[in-house]
Amino acid sequence: MDRGGAETMMMNYMRHMDRSKVTYDFLVNRDYRAAYEDEIEAMGGHIYRMCPMYPQYFGKYKRQIRDFLRRHPEYRIVHSNLEERSYFGLREAAKLGVPVRIAHAHNRPVGFDLKSIFREYFRFRLPKYVTHMFACGEEAGDWLFGKKNRGRVIQQRNAIDTALYRYDPAVAAEVRAEVGTAEGTFVLGHVGRFFPQKNHEFLIDIFAEVHRQRPSSELWLVGGGELNDELKNRIRAKVDGLGLHDAVRFLGVREDVNRLMQGMDAFVLPSLFEGLPVTMIEAQSAGLPCTISDRVPAQCDVTGNVQIVPLDAEPDEWAKRILAQADAPKIADRAQGPELVTKAGFDITANAQWLQKFYLGELAKAERSAQAGGSRA
Repeated sequence: MDRGGAETMMMNYMRHMDRSKVTYDFLVNRDYRAAYEDEIEAMGGHIYRMCPMYPQYFGKYKRQIRDFLRRHPEYRIVHSNLEERSYFGLREAAKLGVPVRIAHAHNRPVGFDLKSIFREYFRFRLPKYVTHMFACGEEAGDWLFGKKNRGRVIQQRNAIDTALYRYDPAVAAEVRAEVGTAEGTFVLGHVGRFFPQKNHEFLIDIFAEVHRQRPSSELWLVGGGELNDELKNRIRAKVDGLGLHDAVRFLGVREDVNRLMQGMDAFVLPSLFEGLPVTMIEAQSAGLPCTISDRVPAQCDVTGNVQIVPLDAEPDEWAKRILAQADAPKIADRAQGPELVTKAGFDITANAQWLQKFYLGELAKAERSAQAGGSRA
C-alpha cells in the first residue's frame, strides 16, 4: 500500500465511503510498513501480510491465502487488484464459498518476456472464478478478461477528489519557492514509480531536448521505486551524465501531489503501457496540458487537454510537441480542470457512493438476505 495508482484509487474510495457500512481491509504482499498503512488503520481498516507473489512463491501463496480465508470467514467480498494474479486468491475464495469475488484490471501489459508466460496462463483461467469483472478502462478490461467478456466488464473509474487539484497561482508560487525553482522557469512534470513501465530512460531523453530548446526549464520527477532504488539510481546517473543535474528534481514519494501539480506547466507520460492512470486524471484536474505516448489509452483524455505522440517518435519531436502545447493550451483557464473532470464522471463523491451501493447490493443479492451494515471488503 505505497502511493501507486491502484493503491491511491482504493484509498480515494475508502475515504469517501460510509465506513459504518463498508470498510476495506488489505491483504498485501510486502513485509514492510507502507505509506498508506497509518491512514488505513486510522479509518478502521486492517492490514494482513502474505509472502511475495513471485513464481517461486506461488505454491506458498496459495496455501497462505487458503488458510487466511478459512480463519476469516467474515470476509464475504474479495476485491482483488492483482491483475492476472487475482487467479490465486479468487480461486481459493470460490472454493470456500465467498459470494462476491471481484477481479479488477488496472493495466494493459504489452510486449513479451518471461513474465508474459505466467500472465497468459493465469488470465485465461481467471474468469471462471470471478463473479464480477472491473476495469479502469476498456483496453485494460479487454486484456485481462478478453473481448468476449466485454459485456460483463464494469468500468470503475479511477476517481479523485477533483477540488484538491484546482489551480491556484498562489499555491503554484509557494510550491516553486519550496522546490527552489526560479521565476519564469518552464516546469515539466511526471508522477510515477520508478518501474520500467514508466519509461524513465526515454523521459530523460525527452527532457534533455526540452532543456536544449528551452534552457530555462526543469523536470520534476515525483515517485519512488523498489526498496533498492536500482532504477532510480540509474536514472540519477543518466541525468548526471547528460549534465542535467541542476535541471532535474527528484522529489520522491509525496503526500502533496495535488500541490506539486500546481507548480508544473505541463505533464508528460511516455509509458510503455498503462490501464487508465490515476495520475492522468489528477493532472487534468490541475488544468495541465498533458502529453502521452500512444501506448497510453486515449480514453484517459477526459478534458480535451491531452495530446498523443508515438512512442517511436524522436525525443526532439516530443520536446517540440510538449512546448507547443504548453505555449498554446486548449484550456486557457487552468482552474476549469476540476469541473471538466467532474463532468466526465471522475469525481470521487458520486463514484464512491456507487461502489458502496454495489458492494452492499451484490452481497445482499448473493446471500439473499439484507446486510445493511458491517460488511468488510
